[in-house]
Amino acid sequence: MIVTILAALPLFIIFSMLNIDFSNGLSISIIEDTGSEGKSTLGMLYHITGEFAIRWMTAVLTCTPFFIVFGITNLYVRQAMGIATAIWSFLHFIFFIWAEGFIETFTQINYIAGFIGVFILIPLFFTSNRKSMRQLKINWKKIQRFSYAAILLSLLHVAILNKTWLIYAIIVSVGFIIRIPTIKQKLIALRTTKRTSKV
Repeated sequence: MIVTILAALPLFIIFSMLNIDFSNGLSISIIEDTGSEGKSTLGMLYHITGEFAIRWMTAVLTCTPFFIVFGITNLYVRQAMGIATAIWSFLHFIFFIWAEGFIETFTQINYIAGFIGVFILIPLFFTSNRKSMRQLKINWKKIQRFSYAAILLSLLHVAILNKTWLIYAIIVSVGFIIRIPTIKQKLIALRTTKRTSKV
């Protein structure tokens, strides 16, 4: 529930920049001059959705290292974070197409990397539920591992755009280091020893 609320709150910013009209079917248009930092409204929407997409993706990949270090895990929280990542990524891609057109996706390496990253998230999004876990069983984890490729492509995407990508790269890198079997075992052993000593 907390993850859902945190993921949904920024949507109010998005909606404040859009005019949604149901009077004659569904019509969505941009409210001009609602951007900031010298960006157009559409540019601001593109920027905001991209920032939240990479933030949620980074948060998802810190769940396993967090469990290794602290011994606290909640699979359904991680699934909720994964869904938030996919939704924000899809919104980011939609606003990009709105601004630049679909063909533009294939004109630059960073755009192609971002597109492939979003494409990878599609099966992850539709299998992030309990029913899929029961049906896919061991294959579910195999599918979810594609999230590693998605984050690497996303980091490449933002790095080429010269955005503030370094902090995300550091967090993800530390997470991967913690996953190394030798380091993982030592951290788990250290955590277990501390618990035993307290008891």
